[in-house]
Amino acid sequence: MDNKALKNKTIITVAPTGAWPKKENNPAVPMTPAEIAEDVYACWKAGAAVAHLHMRDDEGNGTMNKEKFKETVELIRAHKDCDVVLNLTTSGDLYATDETRQAHLFDLKPEMASYDCGSMNWLNSGLFLNSPAFLEELGKNMLELGVKPEIEAFDPGMIANAAYYVKKGILKTPLHFQFCMGCANGIPGSVKNLVFMKETMESLCPGSTWSCFGVGHSAMEIMYAAIAMGGHIRVGMEDNVMFAKGQLAENNVQFVTRAKQAIELFGRQAATPDEARQILGLK
Repeated sequence: MDNKALKNKTIITVAPTGAWPKKENNPAVPMTPAEIAEDVYACWKAGAAVAHLHMRDDEGNGTMNKEKFKETVELIRAHKDCDVVLNLTTSGDLYATDETRQAHLFDLKPEMASYDCGSMNWLNSGLFLNSPAFLEELGKNMLELGVKPEIEAFDPGMIANAAYYVKKGILKTPLHFQFCMGCANGIPGSVKNLVFMKETMESLCPGSTWSCFGVGHSAMEIMYAAIAMGGHIRVGMEDNVMFAKGQLAENNVQFVTRAKQAIELFGRQAATPDEARQILGLK
């Protein structure tokens, strides 16, 4: 497909699980490898081109256990027709070591993985640490493994940090950003702030692609703004367990279906996985 046609395509990423919500928050949150795999398959059929995966341990807590990743990926790929792009987290457990955060990348070599480009206070309760040493090591390993980093930016400083690592040769252009909006201690979710994040990226990291999501009440505002601004979008229960005010989401397909409808109502089309690969420069 030529570049002109691709410009009318919007990538839907589904983030079905995350490290936080549990069954008591929403009974539909997928937790086990089998639940996550079936959820991803259903979301792919509904229009998601990318799946951003977290794992849970047997108690339902976030884990970087590489065997859980392996089992989930194998179950997804057991659906021979499913060509969804897999984007594996490197930050599913605040207590994981630098080594365990990367072990699954060496075993599975996914097309994409998250690269959280800075440290922050997390949900007013803990520290989300991404030290310079870790970011340099992770970036180098991703380059060697052929894994495309998704630069997760919770504030504009993380965009500047990504530009720094490009200059150092740790990250390779063109970059792909995920603007994480509305997280506690990160940049609040609003159209004004999204415009600022996009303009910061274009100034510091020209030629980059971008996606975004809004947590909680900012979810719809950020989704519609991203579509209008030519960006890509992420939806799913990692970011929101409520589908609407006072209404729990029935499943992740519900989020993907609404996102696809919004894209089409705007006159654009949801990208297929292969179109997403072209847009993102995946091999």
